[in-house]
This record gives sequence, structure tokens and C-alpha cells, in this order.
Amino acid sequence: MLSLVNIRKDYGKFTAIEDLNLELEEGLYAMLAPNGAGKTTIIRMMTTLLFPTSGEILYDGENILEMGESYRKMVGYLPQQFGYYKSNTPVQYLSYLAALKKIPRQEAKRQIPKLLELVGLSEEANKKMKKFSGGMIQRVGIAQALLGDPKILILDEPTAGLDPKERVRFRNLLSSMSRNRIVVLSTHIVSDVESVANQVMLLKDHRLLLMDTVPNICSRYQGKIYEKKIREWEYEEFARRHMVLSVRQEQDDSIVVRFCREKDLADEPEARACAPNMEDVFLLTYR
Repeated sequence: MLSLVNIRKDYGKFTAIEDLNLELEEGLYAMLAPNGAGKTTIIRMMTTLLFPTSGEILYDGENILEMGESYRKMVGYLPQQFGYYKSNTPVQYLSYLAALKKIPRQEAKRQIPKLLELVGLSEEANKKMKKFSGGMIQRVGIAQALLGDPKILILDEPTAGLDPKERVRFRNLLSSMSRNRIVVLSTHIVSDVESVANQVMLLKDHRLLLMDTVPNICSRYQGKIYEKKIREWEYEEFARRHMVLSVRQEQDDSIVVRFCREKDLADEPEARACAPNMEDVFLLTYR
């Protein structure tokens, strides 16, 4: 178990995170918040790249800073941006990182082809990365995070640069990776977490607002989300009276407006109740 106990992180007079308490067991945990909410700060503390100002992080009851190298060997990390040599092939790059991680050469040779197959880069294994797309580079980054079969996998905005097809492939990969390890995913993209996360953490005002399953979080807005079809010229007045979440254009001159309403809808008899989703939650939480 990975435990964060009374964590606070200050940068001078600025407090990035305070009163953070988490207990993470095997499974996939998604930190969902807008950019600048403190997600990367938390992740960097989990990887020992940053030290908490106060509080402690424990792995199976032992302080990770005191564990040192033995803890870092258990962690796979994909930062938002990572350095690589463009003249390297994926095999060369991963072999280099395996050596830095002190993975025996024969074990690295066994792991690397499997990892490249897992991220869909087998055919590009020996091609120079200077011609790779951003999504392909990101997949190499995911492969390096999995080197050594880490017990804790920490991914900071991992779907950045991935096209829709690659994003779906990555979600499927995440599901399989979280069966026997702790996976922490940081993102501001709602669709990344809705179908795969065991638990979602919402951060706001430098604190953990809540952590729960997607259905439980969405249920907080049950009976408050509606859709109504209106004419385009009616929208401005409609938006003044309701919290609009999204707008969908119809083929005629009408639009379907998705909105939140906590009071009764006596004045909107044609509105239709909808099941809340995580996009609704995100928009309402960070409005």
C-alpha cells in the first residue's frame, strides 16, 4: 500500500498542496483536475523527485525517502515531457534506460520486445525515433515506464499527443496494467478516466476534494442534469437562467442544450432528465 499522510508542499509562500491524505492499493487511480491544480506536484513527490514540506509518504508502512533506491526500483514513471536521443531506436533507448535501472542485460533483452509489442511499436523497434510522431514517442515513454515490471506505475498526462485510436489502445492497456500494481494517472482529459479508473481523485483549491468511483461521483448530480431542444435565437436568454454544460447543433435551426438545474423545472416542461457523466462533474466542479 502507498500512503500519503498529511502531505503539504510549499514553494516559498505559495502552498501547492495541503492536508493530502491518500491510501492506494492495487488498482488504477486517476487524478482529475485542470492544469495548475497540483497534480504534477503530487506525482513528483510520489516519485521522490520532490520532498514534502511536511507529512510523509509510506510504502507498506516505510517512509519512501528512507527506502531510497529500493523504493525507486519499484516505481515506473512517465513525466509529461521526457528526454530522448532522436538518433536512437526504441530498442537502443530502452536498453540504455534498462542499464540505468540496473536491469540485467539478458532480462532487458527479454522485456524490451514484449513491451514494444504491448505499446504497438514492434515494427518500429529498430527505426530511429527522429521521424516518430508525438504519439509514437509517447508510446516509447510508456514502454520505458514499464521496464522492470514496477509495482507502482505513475503516469503524468500520458495521453498527450495520442490520436483517438491510440488513446483507446492506451485505455485498454491501462486496464490490464492495473491488475497487479498501483497505477496513478494524472490527467485533465475526462474521457481518459471515465471507463478505466477504479477511483477518481478530484483536486480543488490545493486540496483533495473527494475520491470515489465514477458512478458514485456522478450520482451526486442525479436528477440535476437535463437536456432541452430550443431555437438558436433562444439560447442567450436560456443561458442566463441555467448553468449550460454543452450545446449540440441539430440539422434544422435548433440546438440541444445540456444544463444543470437544482430547482424544479416547472418553467421548462419540455426538458428531459439525463444521467450525469464525468464531463458534467468536471464542468460543474471547476466552473
